[in-house]
Amino acid sequence: MSAYWIAVASAEHVRGGRAAGFMQVNHGKAAPLRRVKPGDGIVYYSPNTVLGEKDGLRAFTAIGIVREGEPYQGDMGAGFTPFRRDVAWAKAEEAPIKPLLDRLDFTMAKSNWGYQLRFGLFE
Repeated sequence: MSAYWIAVASAEHVRGGRAAGFMQVNHGKAAPLRRVKPGDGIVYYSPNTVLGEKDGLRAFTAIGIVREGEPYQGDMGAGFTPFRRDVAWAKAEEAPIKPLLDRLDFTMAKSNWGYQLRFGLFE
């Protein structure tokens, strides 16, 4: 049975991962990616466009299926080698979360729905 995950990252970071065919979460930590399995669905939520900026984007920015293989390290230079998983990204448009708040299990009737997003990845 496949699982479905919501990952959290800035839209800028998500776009880079989409272009290169991978996902990365929690500043490149391996442990969260080990919970994600081939065939699982991934949806990225981006609270902001650029990391550290507070522009209030609050949108789903990517959707895809995890490919076969294990987490691996990528080289981003300056000694930073974050863990990643390969993903087959679907063609999709970014979608604001606000119109969906009363329709999603993790947001419906919850005033503090954003709390779980702080963990960076949840099922």
